[in-house]
Amino acid sequence: MAMKIRSNTRNSRATAEERQRCPPASTRALQKGTSPRRDRRKECTPPKAKPGVLGASGKWVSGIGGHLCLDESALSSLGTTILLAIIAGILHWYHIASLFENNRHFSHLSTLEREMAFRTEMGLYYSFFKTIIEAPSYNEGLTCIMNDRLTEYPLVINTLKRFNLYPEVVLSSWYRIYLAVADFLGISTKICWRVDRGHGFTPVDSCEGMGDPAHFYVTFVFLLNGFMMSLFFIYGTYLSRSRLGGVITVACFFFNHGECTRVMWTPPLRESFSYPFLILQMLLLTRILRSHSVEKKTLAAFCIANIFFLLPWQFAQFVLLTQVASLFATYVLGFIDARKLLNIIYAHMISLVVCFMLMFGNAMLLSSYYAASLAVVYGMVTFKSNISQCWPRNVLGSWTVKGFTWIAGTIILKFVASKLLGVTDDAHISNLLKSKFTNYKDFDTLMYTCAVEFDFMELETPLRYTKTLLLPVTVCVFAVIVAKVDRMGSQNSPSTVQHVHCTPILRLPDRFCKTRIETLKELVCLLKERNSQNIEWKTSVHGEMVYHVFQLLAFVLLGVLIMRLKLFLTPHMCLMASLISSRQFFWWIKNKSHHRIFVCVMLAAMALQGAFNLREQWSIIGEFSNFPQEELLEWIKENTRTDAVFAGAMPTMASIKLSTGRAIVNHPHYEDAGLRARTKLVYAMYSRKSAEEVKNGLLSLGVDYFIFEESWCLRKTREGCSMPEIWDVEDAENAMKTPLCSVISKSPAPHFTPVFHNDVYKILKMKKSLSWT
Repeated sequence: MAMKIRSNTRNSRATAEERQRCPPASTRALQKGTSPRRDRRKECTPPKAKPGVLGASGKWVSGIGGHLCLDESALSSLGTTILLAIIAGILHWYHIASLFENNRHFSHLSTLEREMAFRTEMGLYYSFFKTIIEAPSYNEGLTCIMNDRLTEYPLVINTLKRFNLYPEVVLSSWYRIYLAVADFLGISTKICWRVDRGHGFTPVDSCEGMGDPAHFYVTFVFLLNGFMMSLFFIYGTYLSRSRLGGVITVACFFFNHGECTRVMWTPPLRESFSYPFLILQMLLLTRILRSHSVEKKTLAAFCIANIFFLLPWQFAQFVLLTQVASLFATYVLGFIDARKLLNIIYAHMISLVVCFMLMFGNAMLLSSYYAASLAVVYGMVTFKSNISQCWPRNVLGSWTVKGFTWIAGTIILKFVASKLLGVTDDAHISNLLKSKFTNYKDFDTLMYTCAVEFDFMELETPLRYTKTLLLPVTVCVFAVIVAKVDRMGSQNSPSTVQHVHCTPILRLPDRFCKTRIETLKELVCLLKERNSQNIEWKTSVHGEMVYHVFQLLAFVLLGVLIMRLKLFLTPHMCLMASLISSRQFFWWIKNKSHHRIFVCVMLAAMALQGAFNLREQWSIIGEFSNFPQEELLEWIKENTRTDAVFAGAMPTMASIKLSTGRAIVNHPHYEDAGLRARTKLVYAMYSRKSAEEVKNGLLSLGVDYFIFEESWCLRKTREGCSMPEIWDVEDAENAMKTPLCSVISKSPAPHFTPVFHNDVYKILKMKKSLSWT
């Protein structure tokens, strides 16, 4: 642990405090064995500068080294680590930007084609960025998205509260500033040319450069995720205490790139903005767990990173729930002390409250499982001395009861909070989890589980992990850590001190005399240290490793239940793989050089399949084209009023709002209870209900036109997943009837009038003159 030294000159006289922290070398030489305390004293020895060779820059470097308590060698090592991290970040930025360009030929698309390339949720999020940059002023654009009537017509909603749009708010401000500065300096921001698309298609104008909104948007997404790779290298290096560990982390990420991220295919999704800050947050958390005392600056940085992770993504709260669970499990096993855990919980609570305020009082945050778990852990740790008598005296029984108490308390408190705050938006999450373990199913759960990405993890995924050796290496590291922790546990069994209490004879600090000592490790540490300011917990030595093991298990559970969430599991496996280079766990390879050779051979073996995976990604060459949708959008812009209202499939509605500016009644952001109810009214077109009943439901939403897609009537990912079959679960009384979509595709009259059609889309105009009830 680096410590600040007040005096950096050789001739300065050390203070009493410095002499205590850094005793003379002769005194240290007499001390036998090693300990973390002596290691810290060695680290805080003031750096010695070579006389007569330091110029101005040398004095500056020496000053930095003195301030950080690093000698020239350590400072050089830090510089090398940062340089390698920057290189890793640049490589990843170039990699994902190239894949995106190769897949879509994005630089040669027209503005409309680029907008169509942002399908489903991507188009919805990007539409708000477009709204702000096209408004007369930034404030007017911000006001427009906070009082939006186009997204859920006829409702007026604050989309900044509902859709986690802070990335678009920030990027739109940067874009306007960039254009203003470039215009002031007379700098050209984009180059435009005419592209002949051939095959009877009309030529289009295409612009490239940071002045093009779509190009500006995706560029910053890729830069952010390049920064994420730099963080991965630093994280792997810090976790394994070896730069080779950082190399392994980055290499594993590249070798398993398709399993680690999808930012190169879907830049505007919320995870693209949020996930890099989770890596930063976990890196800071690792430092907090490894340190003997919690530094306020690190804790503040952890809190800020947590805000940046939680604010852009509605799903972040579930990831943080697994983190709280992992920390609590680590605490229950005795590898985190209560004071440190409470500091981390406080940081989580502060970040949650800040996000709640920035999201204009989004009650879904306060009624989440994440918020409930924080409250339960806080109560169990704070009132430990009052409830400790309730735990079983058997160690395993005590751990089981504590775990059950946390789970039950979290669930109960979450549902109580939801009832008190009247929140039902996340009810579908509970139903989704229920459907994973039971035969339960309804319309909303089937809308999720019928999508491949929300199904269970496919069997091919572990096979792909095995081919790159990521799974075998992670299992090996996992086994080594568990074996070491188990060995420590058997040597320091908590059962031997279940009835030990602090007494005045021990001369312990008051805060320890008020609580019960639950592990022998704590007792030994307290007996060895009589000064409350210098207590060194042995429990913190491996605390961060135990946490990472539990976090890995949590991500395995998420990834197995929902395949899409393997995007958390795979990168964490890459981080765990870095520990194969750790001397802390692989000390039994006596020769350090032999250990490095072993790691390099293993890395080369990984590269065999890894290089094949990379070549497969690089071989993806395509060009985006969706002429049927382009024809649809152009017809809408030219032949409908600007205040016309549309309904249809969620992905198509996002494109209509983005490219035509027309009002829509439903969209792909399915996390709101009201929106789910609206979508059921719209998707009734693909049920077996009567045409009049469906039309009446659409008219109640103020719909003028319905975008009918016959493919939605027929397609299904697996048995029971076509739209008529999904509706059979919800509307069993009509299950034997012919699907309405089959009837409408042949004869829309008398309730609908077709006004446009091509091979994919058909626009049906509502006949409002007919009476309806």
